[in-house]
Amino acid sequence: MQTVRELLEDKRHRPLVYVGPESTVLQALQIMSEADVGAVLVMDRGDIVGIFSERDYARRVVLEGRTSAGTHVRDIMTSKVIYVRPAQTIDECMALMTDRRIRHLPVLEDGAVIGVLSIGDLVRATITEQQYTIEQLVNYIQGQHHGVVSSQ
Repeated sequence: MQTVRELLEDKRHRPLVYVGPESTVLQALQIMSEADVGAVLVMDRGDIVGIFSERDYARRVVLEGRTSAGTHVRDIMTSKVIYVRPAQTIDECMALMTDRRIRHLPVLEDGAVIGVLSIGDLVRATITEQQYTIEQLVNYIQGQHHGVVSSQ
């Protein structure tokens, strides 16, 4: 089973996307759009203080009649951030996301954020692992079939 650390090593080319708590929602949305992500970390002096997602925007800005340019991220971010550690498995992350109904998981090591996993990252990793298992089983079965010696 693949670990968070292994999955992050495959994602190393993607920089950490974050905003400060004083950023406006509009600024955060622009950064999210440019990075093509559905959430950004909210960082203050190197510490994670929250996460801001498309869901936060829909529920706390649009539905509450706020403006993107006039609202600070700190006022609508999710401040209780659920995170994982590098040694955890992809299955553990999937279970956590399902139970908590979240789509993004920051990864912390020694108190520092070293990456973020999305539900898409986990689904891709799961599919890749399942495809590998299927290929190995097919190869095993075909090897068994071809290795049978006739008793004629």
